[in-house]
Amino acid sequence: MKIGIIGSGYVGLVTGTCLAHLGHSVTCVDQDKAKIRTLKTGKIPFYEPGLMEMVLENVAAKRLFFTTEISRIVNHCEVLFICVNTPPKPNGAADLSFVETVAKQIAMHLRKYCLIVEKSTVPVETGEWVRQTIKRYIKKDMHFDVASNPEFLREGSAIHDFLQPDRIVIGVSSARAEKIFRTLYSPLKAPMIVTDIKSAELIKHAANSFLATKISFANAISRICDAVGADIEKVTLGMGLDPRIGKQFLKAGVGFVGSCFPKDVSAFLYISEKLGARFELLADVLRINDAQAKCFVEKIKNSMKTLRGKTVGVLGLAFKPDTDDMRCAPSIPIIQMFQKEGARVKAYDPQAAFKASSILKGVDYVDTPYEAGEGAHAIAVLTEWSEFLNLDWERLKKSMKGRFFFDGRNMFSPAEMKKRGFHYFSIGRPSA
Repeated sequence: MKIGIIGSGYVGLVTGTCLAHLGHSVTCVDQDKAKIRTLKTGKIPFYEPGLMEMVLENVAAKRLFFTTEISRIVNHCEVLFICVNTPPKPNGAADLSFVETVAKQIAMHLRKYCLIVEKSTVPVETGEWVRQTIKRYIKKDMHFDVASNPEFLREGSAIHDFLQPDRIVIGVSSARAEKIFRTLYSPLKAPMIVTDIKSAELIKHAANSFLATKISFANAISRICDAVGADIEKVTLGMGLDPRIGKQFLKAGVGFVGSCFPKDVSAFLYISEKLGARFELLADVLRINDAQAKCFVEKIKNSMKTLRGKTVGVLGLAFKPDTDDMRCAPSIPIIQMFQKEGARVKAYDPQAAFKASSILKGVDYVDTPYEAGEGAHAIAVLTEWSEFLNLDWERLKKSMKGRFFFDGRNMFSPAEMKKRGFHYFSIGRPSA
């Protein structure tokens, strides 16, 4: 099939490349000329394991193309995926201005039937709004379908998530649209959930909000564990083995972060309020999450007495491992709080340092974990990169001025870290 991807950011590029890998002819469009030039040279503007190799493979096979001109694909493609950014507004609502612009552009050029698909995460009722926008600006009356096909891609494992999904959700309003989706995704062996468009839109927001709720629940319990000296990991293990609960996303840390959960929970809360069905639980989920970074810094201050004049070596800047994404990364508010308290910060991340340098000023960015530890009074782990599990602990310890080690991701065993000679503190577990 001939597919158009409008928006070549994270979701658009992964979606387009994986559809090309399945054998479809895919053209990715983006108004950012520099981005398209970069993609045409075989480079990608962000880090995602395996993606660059897959892009190069499909470009070479002439299944994947890039352009800045949306007019070239509207009537060339059978399916158009809208994959543009939907950033949060100050009030928590999703900013749909990019979606509206794309809908108008499609309408201006549309001359034959096309299936137009919401791939970006959008509020419920956006599909109908897109339909009405296209009808308003279309030059002559013709048939088209709008559908919802939410993405469930995790940064760091996006290719696996696309090619081996646990479910495919489509929201459609016609048998023709459903048939196109079934053909499009026929190589994938996964259950297809077919719903109306509004239900599909709600599935994505409901799923992300529920996962965020589990994280905030675990973090709230971790504070109680800290207060009484209990172990959050044993508590969540005992909870998670109950099949009605499940162990996934019951991990305490510095809060849910990244480009999806904070934005999606805020948007879902705004939607519920706008519809007169305010989702009070989500307001508490956000409050717990917003406080988690501050709680972590307070633990560090209480342990070290003061941060003024101290050096903190930060391990990890990206919001999660295997990505260079700094959107809503916990390192941002935590490092800013360190600096406000008068601390010097040295930071290491294997992928995200360049992007972080445009956001976090006054930080010494270094090339190895050991450089981050050199002369540091404390280490703070903010991203659970696997390479941190295999550090030369004697080398790190000897380079430091202090022995404090604060683990914001509960990566290490308190007993082991005590044996290694550190004053070890984590989230919701007894200190060592």
